[in-house]
Amino acid sequence: MTTSLIAVIAQPPSGRTRAVLIDSHDYAQSVILQGKPVPWHEPMAYSNFFGQAQGLLGSDVALLSLDRFYAHRLEGNVGLSTAMSARPRTGYALRTLLGDADTTRAVIDFATIFSKTQREPIVLQIPSPMQWLARTHAFSRVSDVDDLDADDAENASMYVADWLRGFASLPLAAVLLDDRPGASDPVTVPVPLDTYSPIANVTDHYQWTLGMRRANGVELKGTAASGSLIQPEFWFDDGQTPPAGDFLLGEIPPAAVPEDVLARISTLL
Repeated sequence: MTTSLIAVIAQPPSGRTRAVLIDSHDYAQSVILQGKPVPWHEPMAYSNFFGQAQGLLGSDVALLSLDRFYAHRLEGNVGLSTAMSARPRTGYALRTLLGDADTTRAVIDFATIFSKTQREPIVLQIPSPMQWLARTHAFSRVSDVDDLDADDAENASMYVADWLRGFASLPLAAVLLDDRPGASDPVTVPVPLDTYSPIANVTDHYQWTLGMRRANGVELKGTAASGSLIQPEFWFDDGQTPPAGDFLLGEIPPAAVPEDVLARISTLL
């Protein structure tokens, strides 16, 4: 039986008193790959790279960030970019991206190999529908993202929900919607987690925990437990203490010193 994220929080596999979810992707690329490109085109190589980071850092879950996979997939893909720009309609670009058969097949194969090679429960992190809509909005050649609202986000969540069904056979502990805009992303209106009922229907059906990652914490559907964020300075300053919270999520900065990171992780009891 698949372990849910709620179960992980109740009893962390690491034996800690609180579950710790570590987003180590950028740090691991800097330290393990020495800044070399991430092998997105080789699922097994990526899984091995990720497994090395997991072994060093001891995260209670394996956090697979598919937003990064899609960003790589779009780079230089003229055919897909052209298809996403074919209609000047809100949401068309995102619907085209998620409906692209070759890309969907590739991402499901990628996630399948990943799930078979990791020991920890798998958390699938994807952009929230609002963030994914905003990031693909420019392809549609329509109005500015300032005009996007909760109704647009809810409509986008139907495309995401249909796409998520492709992962039905995977033992996912959770789907985490990342609602944080990137440094170069446009600012969008806040959208509550319960707006995304089409996604919740899918995650409930497959017994996956649904959560929302924001700039100030993590909210989970179906539990009062909430996650606090480990701030970047924690990884550089041994005078910093972990925040209060039912569980913790920390993204390790690429510039963090490996010896210091391991020392700081040892304080997360």
